[in-house]
Amino acid sequence: MTSPLFTPFKLKSLTLPNRIVMAPMTRSQSPNGVPGENVADYYARRAENEVGLIVTEGTTIRRGGASNDPSVPNFHKPDSLAGWQNVVNKVHQKGGKIAPQIWHMGMVRKAGSGPEPDAPTDSPSGMTHTGKQVVDAPTDAEVDDMVQAYADAAAKAEELGFDCVEIHGAHGYLIDQFFWDVMNKRDDRFGGTSLVERASFAGDIIREVRKRVSKDFPVILRYSQWKQQDYGARLATTPDDLEAFLKVFVEAGVDILHVSQRRYWEPEFPEVDGENGLNGAGWAKKLTGLPTITVGSVGLSGDFIHAFQGQGAGTRKLDDLEERLSRGEFDLVGVGRALLQDPAWARKVHEGRHAELADYDAASLAKLY
Repeated sequence: MTSPLFTPFKLKSLTLPNRIVMAPMTRSQSPNGVPGENVADYYARRAENEVGLIVTEGTTIRRGGASNDPSVPNFHKPDSLAGWQNVVNKVHQKGGKIAPQIWHMGMVRKAGSGPEPDAPTDSPSGMTHTGKQVVDAPTDAEVDDMVQAYADAAAKAEELGFDCVEIHGAHGYLIDQFFWDVMNKRDDRFGGTSLVERASFAGDIIREVRKRVSKDFPVILRYSQWKQQDYGARLATTPDDLEAFLKVFVEAGVDILHVSQRRYWEPEFPEVDGENGLNGAGWAKKLTGLPTITVGSVGLSGDFIHAFQGQGAGTRKLDDLEERLSRGEFDLVGVGRALLQDPAWARKVHEGRHAELADYDAASLAKLY
């Protein structure tokens, strides 16, 4: 019997041979923000080894304070865009599909860091997650320009031939900072006491992106409950809260929700449907009807936070994942570290070569395999 992981998926102009998505993972291997041949080859190897959709590492929009690392690729300078054109071409030559993840770090980027150290650090309110005011809050005009910068990047993605685009709204970066009440203290239309009000920044981004890309070009939004500043943070504490939050993005025109969890097997609301209940992507699909991507330690026993702390992880069977996928809890499966380390991971799974799947070695983060 065919594994549900290897059944086709179609949405608008996007047709995938299977349900495996390469999750975005920062590599910092693009000197001066330019993805080179080694980056193009890195993605092409996954394309030729049966990854259905590649979502690139985060690539930053045209705001000077968007990045804290000159080796993170950007998505606005001419030489960087030429590098991305080469990535697209190589992935397509191998029969793959690819989306850029467009990104702004917000206050995770410290003042004075990154490729433009003199640029101001963007934020909702100039406030840290501990409530400390460290920079001035941006004006309405500055926030509007942040919105337009995402739209500019999405339009460029379609122009370069990418197959869809993902907006990074997770993990405590800029968009997520607008969601988070401890960092967003604005009293204009981009802030407010409710999660729905604080979602307006992302809603505006999606609407502007939709205006700038063709109607058949899929737009993905990645979001998370947890933040790198606080692993226990939760935006929506009930299904009703989550439904109202996600409605903002549905009405703005998002096509796919990419729901980041540290471990995909953990229930989102165990108090509602038990310890074996729906995960984050399952609840997002149930509440919106949209296709969703699940992600979080697929194929591995430990989460990626530990990987950044230098820890490895053992392999983990995929039986429960396939069972959830087969019953329609979610539609696509994001695979991160397992694919980072082994470009042939998807092919090995498809061919039943499970004995060849290796434990994860955290040293893999430093290399492009």
